[in-house]
Amino acid sequence: MHSNSGTEKKDSLYKIRHSLSHIMAEAVIQLRPGSKLGFGPPIDDGFYYDFILSSPITEDDFPEIEKRMRRLIQEGHSFEREDLPQAEGLARLDEMGEPYKREYAEELFKKRGIQHLSFYRTGPFLDMCEGPHVDSTRHLPVQGFQLKNLAGAYWRGDSKNIMMTRIYAWAFETKAELDAYSKAFREAQERDHKKLGKELEIFAIDETIGKGLPLWLPNGTVIRDELEKLAKELEFQAGYQRVSTPHLAKAELYYQTGHLPYYASHMYPMMEVKEIQIGSTGNEKETKEIYCLKPMNCPHHHKIFANRPRSYRELPLRLAEYGQVYRFEDSGALSGLLRVRGMCMNDAHIYCTPDQIKTEFLHVMNMHREVYRILDITSYSMRFSTWNPDDPKGKEKYIDNPDAWEWSQKLIHEAMVESGLPFVEGKGEAAFYGPKIDMQFKTVTGREETASTNQLDFGVPERLGLTYIGPDNQEHHPYVIHRAPLGTHERFVAFLIEHYGGAFPTWLAPIQVRIITVSDQFNEYAEKIVASLRSKMVRAEL
Repeated sequence: MHSNSGTEKKDSLYKIRHSLSHIMAEAVIQLRPGSKLGFGPPIDDGFYYDFILSSPITEDDFPEIEKRMRRLIQEGHSFEREDLPQAEGLARLDEMGEPYKREYAEELFKKRGIQHLSFYRTGPFLDMCEGPHVDSTRHLPVQGFQLKNLAGAYWRGDSKNIMMTRIYAWAFETKAELDAYSKAFREAQERDHKKLGKELEIFAIDETIGKGLPLWLPNGTVIRDELEKLAKELEFQAGYQRVSTPHLAKAELYYQTGHLPYYASHMYPMMEVKEIQIGSTGNEKETKEIYCLKPMNCPHHHKIFANRPRSYRELPLRLAEYGQVYRFEDSGALSGLLRVRGMCMNDAHIYCTPDQIKTEFLHVMNMHREVYRILDITSYSMRFSTWNPDDPKGKEKYIDNPDAWEWSQKLIHEAMVESGLPFVEGKGEAAFYGPKIDMQFKTVTGREETASTNQLDFGVPERLGLTYIGPDNQEHHPYVIHRAPLGTHERFVAFLIEHYGGAFPTWLAPIQVRIITVSDQFNEYAEKIVASLRSKMVRAEL
């Protein structure tokens, strides 16, 4: 009964939000005649609509748009549907003067094979739309919506297309629900890591250093160091060995692993290094080598494994490093510490036999659970990312070994069931070398991000020729588990700033004790207290 009621409420809210997007579009067209329409769907907390405006709109126009929307709602127009075959539907869009809708309609006919286009009319306003909608505008909450903000959005989400103006709005069934959500949103904005990160002097971004390359200030560096201490202690107890690797390597390494050329768009441009060598006869010879800033640590760790012959008796071999990596994220995706171009990753690679995979994978999941327990993190979800054998680009996206995919995915699925941790499946989201589990957090703005990961790799060890001698005295390729329970310093600290609202637990706080005197005459004594505390490794200040 409760489930059905919840579904009905969700369906009702979907229709309300979808219908309100049409009402907003009509109000905007009234205010800016000659504007063109893009898409206007419902979303989790309301709706949006994209426009090519005949003249700009600012948030100062929102009260007038809302006023017009309420007037349209009270007019009591029905939402009337009409289905038209291809020729008539396209002709209708031409009459409406909606080139972007027409472009999309042509794709629906050509690529998706639909037979008809559906249109909804409310009074004088007509829009191409699949629906569903409420029966009448009288069923819409007059006070249950609020325009939220403006944003830029490329048509069809493609940066090669024209930039449209997107108007976001909240929408709920009642004003009380809207007010409660609006209040919670404002409180969440106060916890935004970019705002608190600046106020608490945790990090800074300097344009002369570069976008996405954060500077860790003294307070932020304390938090980084304490998280790294936590990771090192947990990993030491779990039998990990620490390693340290360079920030760059020859491009040849990434061709060997298979990351190049497929990963090139996520890497900084390659560096050509020329070197003059003088031979025994005094002749000069110029050599050229191509280097890359490393986008991941695993190839370096693989080379440590390959440094000498290995025996099955050494496995599982667990190599750990907080390794600095560089990825050239799109400029538009950069966001504080959440999306950066330089990051320090809580990386480790476990080299193991097939019989050890499930046990090691479960140990890693339990380490995730312990980290989250220590940090008092309870709100997260897990995605089991698998390959998609039906993907037409499958051989470009994944290592071509169907049997290995099926076997490894079955094993990871069994491990997750045994762990008791809830998860959902993300088909087609696997890494190119194997299935993975991603831990997903939501930021205060509602955006979902991957905080940490646990991945199984059956492809790259064979590609690199990594082997160990088994009990049968034959060479075998190890399996590799890539894991990072604390993700990167950058992203994880962003989550923690928002999670704690800037009020960190004492062990993680940049300042643990602050001494305040009631008069300057006590300063000398207070300085002795600070010195005494600091001698005990307590972060104190006067």
